[in-house]
Amino acid sequence: MKIELAGKWGYRRMMISSLPSILMMLITSVYSIVDGLFVSNFTSTTAFASLNLIWPAIMVTGAVGLMFGAGGSALVAMILGQGDKERASRNFTMIVKTLFIIGIILAALFITFIRPVCRVLGATGPMIDYCVQYGRIVLLSLPLYMIQMAFHSFFMTAEIPQTGTKLTIICGITNIVLDALFIVVFGWGLMGAAIATAAGMAIGGIYPLYYFSSKKRNTTQLRFVKTRTDRHIIGRVCTNGLSEYVGNIALSIVSMCYNLQLMRIIGEQGVAVYGILMYIGFIYASVFIGFNIAISPVISYNYGAQNHQELKSLLRKSLLLLFVAGTVLTIISEVLSTPMAGIFVGYDTQLKNLTAHAIRLYMLSFMICGLNMFVSAFFTALNNGIVSAAAAFTRTLVFELGSVFLLPVFWGLDGVWLAVDLADVLALLMSIILLTVFRSRYNY
Repeated sequence: MKIELAGKWGYRRMMISSLPSILMMLITSVYSIVDGLFVSNFTSTTAFASLNLIWPAIMVTGAVGLMFGAGGSALVAMILGQGDKERASRNFTMIVKTLFIIGIILAALFITFIRPVCRVLGATGPMIDYCVQYGRIVLLSLPLYMIQMAFHSFFMTAEIPQTGTKLTIICGITNIVLDALFIVVFGWGLMGAAIATAAGMAIGGIYPLYYFSSKKRNTTQLRFVKTRTDRHIIGRVCTNGLSEYVGNIALSIVSMCYNLQLMRIIGEQGVAVYGILMYIGFIYASVFIGFNIAISPVISYNYGAQNHQELKSLLRKSLLLLFVAGTVLTIISEVLSTPMAGIFVGYDTQLKNLTAHAIRLYMLSFMICGLNMFVSAFFTALNNGIVSAAAAFTRTLVFELGSVFLLPVFWGLDGVWLAVDLADVLALLMSIILLTVFRSRYNY
């Protein structure tokens, strides 16, 4: 079943149409979360902390795929709204081909220099070897992982988000089954987790390349065609998708700073707790990211078609839906913090209590962070990557990074957990200012 970009979008249609993308992002979070669960419960705290140290750096590189996907799908959807399907397919092909080549180059560089990178991240002693072992295996699938990240957006632009959801389910099941086999049965430890994750990534990247290359299977209005690389178009895609990359690279940089602060204040236990917060936070954020992935091409399409009334309606309804979702997620965190902590570290009462306390403080931010994430995605959909990047940059690299170093001075360890809350309050003020300033320009 296709989900068409055109037409009237009410609350019910928005929720139903976004479900495949939300589910797709939720299952994508399985990659790191399942690894963390198996590594935490069947290996050691050191291996678990090592996984949490190297994963943000891998995500910094993999986020290039999100940048190409978000920026590229916004451009392609806008062109489709203008009625030029042939040009849309040419740009689509060019974007995917360029991304794959970049992925190969980045993977080779990262694998070559991974040991000094691990030291910079704060790894010491046995943690260095664990990080190198996990990283080198996962990075073999990096080009395909970047393709998978890009197609999170392109599946919706092609009006077949269900295909992306089914593919992600297959990748998630692959990861879970192989984790159980390699870690629990074979006893391969962190190496087994890395192989399982790399396999899931590879499947997620190979299938969309096959599907859109097949004239028989592909029934969408997007297809791979012969095209030449246009540096101007690629530059426009990167600029427009910059917010997604800035947001992810900033999140990874902030995560590294959190880990450095926690190593200084409390040691490996703090890094383990923060890793759990990231797992839960990624699940929650997947709801917002999935919604943005689904609605952004619709916004781009209506912007290209100059349907300003529908654009205004999409903005208003999206903000309301995300606020309700964020409130529900926050309440769940406050009520179920202890059971959530027990899933990961139920074997250690002290660590479980520390984690539950951190969850109750850290997850307060999710009441409003979905609004901030949407505002950034909204400007990306309008093909204004500069404003979108500014919103993402200030939220993470300015507000959160500043808070994680400032608040612990006054509140110690609790200041680390509260940093994201202060950052999102400040980011919400920034979002309101940006929407007000650019209202007349885009007529929403």
